[in-house]
Amino acid sequence: MSNMRIATSHMRERLDRFPLSPRRRWEVPNVLVTRNGSDHWLGSDGSFWRAMSFIDAASFDTIRDRDHAREVGYALGLFHALLSDLPAERLADTLEGFHVTPRYLQHYDEVLTTCGNDGSPYVEYCLQFVDERRAFAPVLENALAGGRLMLRVIHGDPKVNNIMMDTALGQAVGIIDLDTVKPGLVQYDIGDCLRSGCNPLGEETGAWETVRFDIDCCRAILEGYLPTARTFLTVDDFAYLYEAIRLIAFELGLRFFTDYLEGNVYFKVKGPGHNLARALVQFRLTRSIEEQETAIRAVIRDLR
Repeated sequence: MSNMRIATSHMRERLDRFPLSPRRRWEVPNVLVTRNGSDHWLGSDGSFWRAMSFIDAASFDTIRDRDHAREVGYALGLFHALLSDLPAERLADTLEGFHVTPRYLQHYDEVLTTCGNDGSPYVEYCLQFVDERRAFAPVLENALAGGRLMLRVIHGDPKVNNIMMDTALGQAVGIIDLDTVKPGLVQYDIGDCLRSGCNPLGEETGAWETVRFDIDCCRAILEGYLPTARTFLTVDDFAYLYEAIRLIAFELGLRFFTDYLEGNVYFKVKGPGHNLARALVQFRLTRSIEEQETAIRAVIRDLR
């Protein structure tokens, strides 16, 4: 709640000085405080309560068309821009290790030493898929350690359905679900937004073999994101955009597969094979991204 309060206050202050089109509105959720000024209230039974202002708009689970995709990108770009001058160290790291792919890979290796391989061809496929991409896992963390990338304030979960849309105007008017706001790399947010938005079949599809990364949707999201994001992105930030898109899809697949091997202890599942099916979707999405590397890099280059 402290992170949320700091971030939303900062965004509202920046919004007063940020040049928005007069035809646009942008709403920042407001943390409503108690009578004594606290951002939460604890009940006598230990229950935790908070209140947020309401944004009168709609959200959608999937991207409907190119205009919607552009608005999703615009929303994330504006969110990042409004927080770009807030020192990341002012926020607590409420999800330590989140999106740090080498840590997920280390946990995966630990799980492999204790679980058995059931011999399933799908499991064998996933084992090989992960093994072939081990060297790629630390690409963003290595860039951070080497000073090429920097920690900033990120959303942490910029899915399509966290973007609030004014359906009458067809415009994004806010981002919600700010519980995951924390220090991180903006590449995590960009990669996760494109991972979730550019898979038309969604991560719960049963037809994993037909999953593809929609490059037209990718272009539209970046068309919305980059005009605002250019105000704070560095040359190195641009240089790692493709790696972020590829890595976050791979990372989520790794997490699903690890949870399957561990007995489904983290993600909620509908059956014993649910996380394996989810992993296959993300790994196929990763492969589709890899197959289109040249085209994706060209899109990034054209829009810079």
